[in-house]
Amino acid sequence: PTAGAMAQEPMLLLAVTEHVANSATFTYFMAGALRRRISSHMFPQQFPIQLRTKSMRLLCAPQLQERYPDQPMELELWARQQSLVSCHPHALHRTLFGSAEAFVVLPNATRVPAFLLNIDANVTGKPRITRNRLGGTVKLTGGCLPCPVPQVKRLENLLKFGLWLFGVPWANSECCPHPVP
Repeated sequence: PTAGAMAQEPMLLLAVTEHVANSATFTYFMAGALRRRISSHMFPQQFPIQLRTKSMRLLCAPQLQERYPDQPMELELWARQQSLVSCHPHALHRTLFGSAEAFVVLPNATRVPAFLLNIDANVTGKPRITRNRLGGTVKLTGGCLPCPVPQVKRLENLLKFGLWLFGVPWANSECCPHPVP
């Protein structure tokens, strides 16, 4: 920026290096802070797919419904290795390496393991300033499960949809808009 531009309007200069960002993700990963439990009661009742064995029958595991008829389920999500951040002009890219383990929750509150999936995703974040507010958007740019089985492909599509429906809006609400002093 030139001295004239700085004198005419306020400016925020923010510099983040890949080293700083990757050090932060390493710290969160090593501290075990990248873990989340999702339970069936977190979904709105009107949502078309519920976290229950009945819904999993259609997606990937018909035997769950036979063995545990219409029981609630929980998902444990966690980072299985440190995510990687790369800085590019106008955007930050992050590669996430996660795992998801599903459990059937029995009436006595016992959790029975159902399946485990490894999930990799690429996310792009773009910062922006609007009316003296610092914000940004997050976009899922890719993701995959390392298994080509047709039932798992349906589950992969559901997880991508869930990340797009819940994860990306959550990330966007967390990062934008915050007032700029």
